[in-house]
Amino acid sequence: MTPDLLLALSLFSVGFLYASVGHGGASGYLAVLSIFAIPVIEFKSMILILNILVAGMGFIQFYRAGYFRWNLTWPFLLTSVPFAFIGSQFPISSQYYHLLLGLALIIPVIRLLGFGTEEKANKKSINLKSALLWGAALGFFSGLLNIGGGIFLGPLLILMAWANSKEAAAASTLFIVLNSLSGLLGNFYNIAFVNQSVYLWFLMALAGGWTGAYFGSHQFNLPTVRYLLTAVLVIASFKLLFLM
Repeated sequence: MTPDLLLALSLFSVGFLYASVGHGGASGYLAVLSIFAIPVIEFKSMILILNILVAGMGFIQFYRAGYFRWNLTWPFLLTSVPFAFIGSQFPISSQYYHLLLGLALIIPVIRLLGFGTEEKANKKSINLKSALLWGAALGFFSGLLNIGGGIFLGPLLILMAWANSKEAAAASTLFIVLNSLSGLLGNFYNIAFVNQSVYLWFLMALAGGWTGAYFGSHQFNLPTVRYLLTAVLVIASFKLLFLM
């Protein structure tokens, strides 16, 4: 199997699993690219476009399944979208980018392993002030790290007992789409694809995202694949933190 094909299959798997839990997959795509020794900072616009398309597919599927709650989502979006644009404007060196990204990859590892994401028996009403503050913080770091922020929002909604897992996934999809759009606008002048393999990566990630979003919105469970992706994220995080 050629490296390009192996990379494409890896991106398909990432798109599938992330979309199944309401995420666009930016952190997973970045993890895979780093494992294959591809300079992730050169593909920031590609990652955001993939994030928008895959999370958009997820939003359609979760919305159709009846899990989307607008009153759960809009307070976070109100502050996250402008702050994602602001975060995308901050120049960051490759060294610090790898460090922060490596730390950020620990979040989906915790999420995928199920630690700290148990649904509460009784849901609480969302606190508007807290949601606005969290939205600003998550939006800024999403723009800075070139991700949509769903890996942060989903666990937060569950931990605060503001949503169940499916509602959190549905809210995360729209959160990712709009924050990624905001970050992409902030780096619009950097959009360029010099590697022809990018188009294959796109197609495979999109195919995985559409399939994963469909099965995820209908309570599909793939524990084995979850653990495999967790291993990929752990390897990528270690590499970004200690070897780059």
